[in-house]
Amino acid sequence: MAAPFWRSSRLFVGLASRGGGVDLSDYLPIALMLVLALLFAGVSLIVSYLISYKRPTAEKLEPYECGIVTEAEPIQRFPVKFYLVAILFVIFDVEIIFLFAWASVFGTLGWGGVAAIAIFTLLIVETLGYVWKRGALDWNVSRRARYRPSADAPAGEPAA
Repeated sequence: MAAPFWRSSRLFVGLASRGGGVDLSDYLPIALMLVLALLFAGVSLIVSYLISYKRPTAEKLEPYECGIVTEAEPIQRFPVKFYLVAILFVIFDVEIIFLFAWASVFGTLGWGGVAAIAIFTLLIVETLGYVWKRGALDWNVSRRARYRPSADAPAGEPAA
């Protein structure tokens, strides 16, 4: 029985004759995953278009937020406390990704790799200490508000 075409075909025939070349069967799972991802995205868009409502009304076009009817526009900007926490999560999540990649090749890196990851981890821990000291992880707003100058306090003095 003959081998499937992707097992026998070579990307560069000239290199394959000299023992080099790239076996296309190595790329078949990647190509299959790409095709499946594109197919899933396309089918999802088409199905959502087919089952969606086509007659918009004023009520349907209004932004929906938690079921509470808006009474008026906000007087001041809404303070978003979670933004900083989200950024910190991304920073520390990326650190975990780097640690996982480092751990998978730990044996081949030697002491240079250990030193590099130690410096990287020290910088991340230093960042955590800085953020903690600045009060970014403190959710007690009244404690943080005293460091913010008020309108009637002279410049350079903390608000009472």
